[in-house]
Amino acid sequence: MEIFGLYNYWIVVVLMMIGLYVVVASGNLIKKIVGLNIFQTSVFILYISIGKLRGGTAPILLEEPAAYSNPLPHVLILTAIVVGVATTALGLALAVRIYGAYGTIEEEEIEEQEN
Repeated sequence: MEIFGLYNYWIVVVLMMIGLYVVVASGNLIKKIVGLNIFQTSVFILYISIGKLRGGTAPILLEEPAAYSNPLPHVLILTAIVVGVATTALGLALAVRIYGAYGTIEEEEIEEQEN
């Protein structure tokens, strides 16, 4: 059965579900940021998996025709990693500010203090 041969897609699905569960189930802001990073990593793996062609070479023109791997997904992922690091840094900075203002990073405790 070929369905188990696509293990990289199974890893993507498992990481997506773990990341989504952590974001939805956790009330801690730091855990939510970690869950978003796990989810984001799964998307990175998905795009890199799609961009790789088995038996493909670098897109350099040669004399004989060859199968090329698409470099565009890899370039997009490099950019997404930089944006992801910046977004994570912003989220952590906001969590530090929220902790300074409320003394906690738990959503329920922050909502209680607001009401």
